[in-house]
Amino acid sequence: MSAQSNPLSHVIQHPLLTEKVEPGLLTPNGEITIMSDHISMIILAGLVLTLFFPPLFRRFRHRGDGDDLESMVPKGFGNGIEAICQYLRTEVAEPVLGPNTDRFIKYLWSVFFFVLTMNVLGLIPIGAITPLFGTHIGGTATANIWVTATLAIATLIMMVYNGLRLGRMDYLAHFCPGPLWLAPVLVPVEIVGLFAKVFALTVRLFANMVAGHVMLAVLLSFILGAGSAMGAGVGFGIAVPVVAGSVALSLLEIFVALLQAYIFTFLTALFIGQSVNVHHDDHEEAHA
Repeated sequence: MSAQSNPLSHVIQHPLLTEKVEPGLLTPNGEITIMSDHISMIILAGLVLTLFFPPLFRRFRHRGDGDDLESMVPKGFGNGIEAICQYLRTEVAEPVLGPNTDRFIKYLWSVFFFVLTMNVLGLIPIGAITPLFGTHIGGTATANIWVTATLAIATLIMMVYNGLRLGRMDYLAHFCPGPLWLAPVLVPVEIVGLFAKVFALTVRLFANMVAGHVMLAVLLSFILGAGSAMGAGVGFGIAVPVVAGSVALSLLEIFVALLQAYIFTFLTALFIGQSVNVHHDDHEEAHA
């Protein structure tokens, strides 16, 4: 199916290896996807972060004779990464996590750079080249709702597990912030609110990453539609403003890729902070 008839063909997952299973709730078609273009991009993002990031920091950590402080200052790309890490720690994590910042900052760094890498890799037109080799590898993994849901569920586990581990009874008590006789109403509402946070993380990242790609596919389909319906001359006339708009939209998508990684990390830090700092909030309210 062409992009003109189905712009979502540029966004949807393309299975590369499937396995037949018994039909169920999660497998209505009777098969499970073992490898797809989105899964390949997840693996690629993991390899990029694993193979290229650690050497950048080992390089400046061991530079010099060890006595010169300047030898410990990162240069170039490593300096930029350290600045981002420092900003996320001081401006994103510390205000909401407080004394628990050091417990979760590595998870937040991992989430930010993993989401950002998948977003940026999705902007590279790999999928336009790989069909020449008989396969389809490419696309934006975060434009797959199963990927964003998995990331959100990982955050949910961090929230509940660490809330129980650090807050204990204070964490359970926050599900009923009012008198006990209102528990049958308040507890279900708080539980729904907990899963609403996961839903917000899932849909926000998924929808924003899909929207830009769909818009870009629709714009480019105008060229094919005009060319096939009204001739090559009209198609070329349509192509000039469409290509200019596509370039502007692509630049906007670079900003969106960074922004959505930041928002996902910020909300993750906020939700974890609300779970692990419930007893601190209660003490502050009592003191006030």
